[in-house]
Amino acid sequence: MAEMVAFRDAVDGWATGGPGGPATDLAVRLGIRTAVLLEGASDLAAVEALAARRGRDLAAEGVCAVPMGGAMNVGRYAALLGPPGLGLRLTGLCDAGEQRFYERALERAGAPHAGFFVCVSDLEDELIRALGTARVEEIVRAEGDLRAWQTFRHQPAHHGRPPHGQLRRFLGTKKGRKIRYGRLLVEALAPEQVPAPLDDLLASL
Repeated sequence: MAEMVAFRDAVDGWATGGPGGPATDLAVRLGIRTAVLLEGASDLAAVEALAARRGRDLAAEGVCAVPMGGAMNVGRYAALLGPPGLGLRLTGLCDAGEQRFYERALERAGAPHAGFFVCVSDLEDELIRALGTARVEEIVRAEGDLRAWQTFRHQPAHHGRPPHGQLRRFLGTKKGRKIRYGRLLVEALAPEQVPAPLDDLLASL
């Protein structure tokens, strides 16, 4: 696991103008064959949580999930990790509103976009819909975030917004909260509740 973190860090450094040698060396040494491109760290937490639930050791399988720090970075990461760069198989998640952007970026990198699975709004939206707002609120209460959630709900800016939308916004209001709940919501899912994009992604690896 520590070596996969080192690979992610090396890729991030490469993507921001650093040398590609460290990432290339680690990819060879670790036998990485597939890069899962994810928008951010909360998606990474969800993917890793589902893999763990299913007894998958992605690192041992040569799979590395890479948070890109935003969907707009997909072109850069696809070029570095896909056919023009390390030649890894690329897969991942994207939001419906950004699907065409992903497709164009992957086409420029010579990578197929069939391996990318589409969330309606984003992965948090998929997880909240799968669990239902009542169950998500139970998790918020169990995590000690009930007071913060109630305060958020009663702010004038959120009056009239459906509970589903309120919860989705609430998860992003504090640094680290989306990451924590990305894992917690996946861990709370019954097997038949796993959202299709996440389920299909894991099945494809």
